[in-house]
Amino acid sequence: MAIGGQGYSALLIAMDSLKGDFPISCCYSFLPSNCYGIRTVTFFAFHRLLAFLVLTLTLGACASTEPPPPPDKPVEELYANASSLMDQKDYKEAARQFQEVERQHPYSTWATRAQIMGAYAQYQDMDYDAALVSLEQFIQLHPGHDSTPYAHYLAALCDYERLTDVRRDQTYAHNALKRLQTIISRFPETTYAKDAVLKIALVNDHLAGAEMEIGRHYIKQQLFTAAVGRFRTVIEKYQTTSHVPEALHRLVECYLSLGILSEAQATAAVLGHNFPGSPWYQDSYSLLVTNNLAPEEDQGSWVSKIWKQAF
Repeated sequence: MAIGGQGYSALLIAMDSLKGDFPISCCYSFLPSNCYGIRTVTFFAFHRLLAFLVLTLTLGACASTEPPPPPDKPVEELYANASSLMDQKDYKEAARQFQEVERQHPYSTWATRAQIMGAYAQYQDMDYDAALVSLEQFIQLHPGHDSTPYAHYLAALCDYERLTDVRRDQTYAHNALKRLQTIISRFPETTYAKDAVLKIALVNDHLAGAEMEIGRHYIKQQLFTAAVGRFRTVIEKYQTTSHVPEALHRLVECYLSLGILSEAQATAAVLGHNFPGSPWYQDSYSLLVTNNLAPEEDQGSWVSKIWKQAF
């Protein structure tokens, strides 16, 4: 706040009027009379200090006139408003309103509900990263709450909904798999665990498809040893997926190309025994015949051992 010329003059006049009565003379009365110049400087230094203090107090008074923050709303009103926004599918604003419930009434029972509902609003808004932050905070603060199993399930969905093409990074698929497995191990009797079983099968099929895609690429590049590693992963980790018959056939191809004939025969035998009507077995059988070979079981082969362990 600026002080005009008249206001400043009035301030000086007011301070000058105090010279006769204000006991500032005690600050320099001990000086001899021939030190009048020092006395004058001392008085005017104090004069300036007093002016500065008055100006500071004036500005502080002006700053204190700012309006106070709006009062908190009743918790029921905030929660009802957020729920109404959910019904209107305004998920972003609904999430913000649920956060207001927690901010304005952190110790109420409504705050706990608002935490999980705010995360659900963020999930519906497809703001999955924000939803995960909210859900992980809820799980940490309320490990024994009735809504904790649902929080774990919703966190798994945040990764599950972001499954990408098999040719891209599969981080979300791996994260979803871990979260779904946690639900089954910690909350086996819940409906969330039953749905997690189904979703795990789909995630495994997706991950197996990613391995198959890379393995096919290696075959095109004639990197047969690298391809074997990918197809072997499908056999070892994803035996129940739809990609297993093709993975076995691709292994037969790779082993023939590498000259590992015994493994090619053993793999074809496993393929024929478990998927006799599969077109992939027919292709493998034709390849062996072309090389004057036939499927032959080998108990010492890794694929035979893996298959026996799995089934």
